[in-house]
Amino acid sequence: MLQHQPQDLQPNQAKAGPSPPPSLPTNARLPINRCNLPAVILGGLTYQSHPVSLEIDGIRAFHQDLFQLLAPIDNARERAERFVDYMAAHFCLDDLEAAGLAAERVKKYRRNANYLRMVRGWSFDSDGREGAVLKHWVETRFGLLARYHGGPLDGADPDAYHLYLAQGAKGLYATNALEAQLDLLYTYCQYELVRQHPEETHLTLYRGINRIGEHDVFDDLEQRAPGKSAGFNGQPRRVLLNNLNSFTSNRERACEFGDYILETQVPLPKVFFFNGLLPGMLKGEDEWVVIGGVYEVGISCL
Repeated sequence: MLQHQPQDLQPNQAKAGPSPPPSLPTNARLPINRCNLPAVILGGLTYQSHPVSLEIDGIRAFHQDLFQLLAPIDNARERAERFVDYMAAHFCLDDLEAAGLAAERVKKYRRNANYLRMVRGWSFDSDGREGAVLKHWVETRFGLLARYHGGPLDGADPDAYHLYLAQGAKGLYATNALEAQLDLLYTYCQYELVRQHPEETHLTLYRGINRIGEHDVFDDLEQRAPGKSAGFNGQPRRVLLNNLNSFTSNRERACEFGDYILETQVPLPKVFFFNGLLPGMLKGEDEWVVIGGVYEVGISCL
């Protein structure tokens, strides 16, 4: 559900108890990135309340011909079709030799390892090879470090982090400018969201989870009245999410994925892609893939 900035996220609203850190912790961010805001800002709580557009350096200008082509088209599906055609032509997705690959190496090339494969792979297993590629892309473009990939990436288990790096490297190997394809996919997604919802700032999205302990919760969930759940039942909490996450706009759908439901207001600039963006991209679920950071969420039990 799209909506304007909610009143319960106003930064000046008084809250009981000590104020948790609104900023992104240093161990969750890189000092540099490739977009117009540093990670400490775009990953912090203030950004959730007061979002501004995010732009990956140079992408919109470099592909200005695409957006000039899309400008006069009123139908969203037709724009999506033109985008898919542009991607195929610009990155030579159907003609590897035109992309500069020697004929004798075409058979060794990962022909289908393109932006569509990454999106579909994420929907099947966000902790797989495609998921590692996408999380690495978020790290380099937005400076937000991955927090989880098949296990916590907090340094306690070096093998988990090495596996994440290895999967990301394998996923990028023998591909044709795959990260540049993802840059343009994100930019096009933002173009469509602004065009379809020019007056909106946030989405109300839900995420089903089974274990609260897998998330960094800044508030003290143990401070509760006798007999009450640990700060749940929709009470706002500040949570550090993974650098890339799946949400849904359908609360009932979220219930299928866990015993607890996270409900939050997601700034539109933090939407990487969603299942209705391109024809046939994702089927069977109302999925929105969201860039992470610190969020204020409501946590409720089923």
